[in-house]
Amino acid sequence: MKVVIMAGGRGTRISELFPDIPKPLIPIDGVPVLEREICSLRGQGFVDIIFTVSHMAEKIIDYFGDGEKLGVHIEYFVEKEPLGNAGALFKIRDKLDRDFLLLNADSVFDVDFNRFVKYHKQKGGLVTLFTHPNSHPYDSGLIIADNDGSVQQWLTKEDARPQWYQNRVNAGLHVINASVLDRVDIDVNAIGTEVNGKKVKVDLDRQVLKPLCGTGKMFCYDSPEYVKDMGTPERFNGVCADFANGTVSAKNLKNKQKAIFLDRDGTINKYVGFLRDIDEFELLPGVAEAIKKINASGFLSIVVTNQPVIARGEVTFDLLQEIHNKMETLLGQEGAYLDGIYFCPHHPDKGFDGEVAELKIDCDCRKPKPGMLLRAAQDFNIDLTQSWMVGDGKNDIQAGQNAGCHTALIGTEDFGQEKTVNNLLGFTEKYL
Repeated sequence: MKVVIMAGGRGTRISELFPDIPKPLIPIDGVPVLEREICSLRGQGFVDIIFTVSHMAEKIIDYFGDGEKLGVHIEYFVEKEPLGNAGALFKIRDKLDRDFLLLNADSVFDVDFNRFVKYHKQKGGLVTLFTHPNSHPYDSGLIIADNDGSVQQWLTKEDARPQWYQNRVNAGLHVINASVLDRVDIDVNAIGTEVNGKKVKVDLDRQVLKPLCGTGKMFCYDSPEYVKDMGTPERFNGVCADFANGTVSAKNLKNKQKAIFLDRDGTINKYVGFLRDIDEFELLPGVAEAIKKINASGFLSIVVTNQPVIARGEVTFDLLQEIHNKMETLLGQEGAYLDGIYFCPHHPDKGFDGEVAELKIDCDCRKPKPGMLLRAAQDFNIDLTQSWMVGDGKNDIQAGQNAGCHTALIGTEDFGQEKTVNNLLGFTEKYL
């Protein structure tokens, strides 16, 4: 599979630190960021690479040459005129066949690309976006998808957004089928020229990708792996710190992950019995701060919650999703995020008015059974023996024990848990 890396940006904000170095050659712990990308790709079998370059192009070409010294093959397309962030793709269309990876040269990442590509092929779409939660969804573009991961809407940060939304942001890594380029109504020969007083450019998001929303041809691939832009001095310093402490490589899903599994009601939000009304959802004090500590610790933050109100017919799947959207929105407003949410909609007892018969089963996911934890462990390659289950009830502790996790109870009772704490913030302050 070919890899196209867009390396033409000027990097105006980071240039105050590196005025004479093109952004792709800025060193991270002594090694240019683009070289780190190439080595990561080469190690996973991706060795056929095309750079699109413009600003200080000669420095990038002089440094990498044909790629032989790094064990890859590199070709270049030099933008002599600004073409927009996708114009070059149309100029090199003859070099692209079937699926290709499209990456940014100014992002720092360590990603299992073969896992990403496998997901793309399984879905059978034309485009797959690498998506993740972040600490500032309120001013980020949002990807809204259905339960199958098919992208329905792509909201820029300027677009009106719903009151409550899932924290899912495009990370700028893509698998694209080359035929997508043929769907765009544009004169390729006009790109880069002046028409009616304006330079013709092509915008990747607005002209190529967003038109696929709602077609069933574009999917999102949710992953907690490390992908960050280093385009400002502050972000650059943060990325350097993450490299130094091993965070970048540790989050690659080829490596075993650690997780803090969190019960929902009574642990994250105020316990009100069966939560049926979204207006009754309220974060507990200190929860956002605690989850921010989890986010910074290297542990994944994953909610696992029994929701028998679905089987009882008291809450629909759509309403439960909206409640969880509210949870993610409120956390995001305070700079915290969840890496995953798993819920059990089942309940074994039958004979109630309005119940959903097919959900009235003895399942393997309802806590104290460990099914939700085991599913998350498979999805995220989690080492359960290095992970924690934190909740406020007996079922939470037993589910954690059944999965082989460490356990902590919020409360005062004794269910055989390893640790007892007053609240989630107390747990993170003592044990992370």
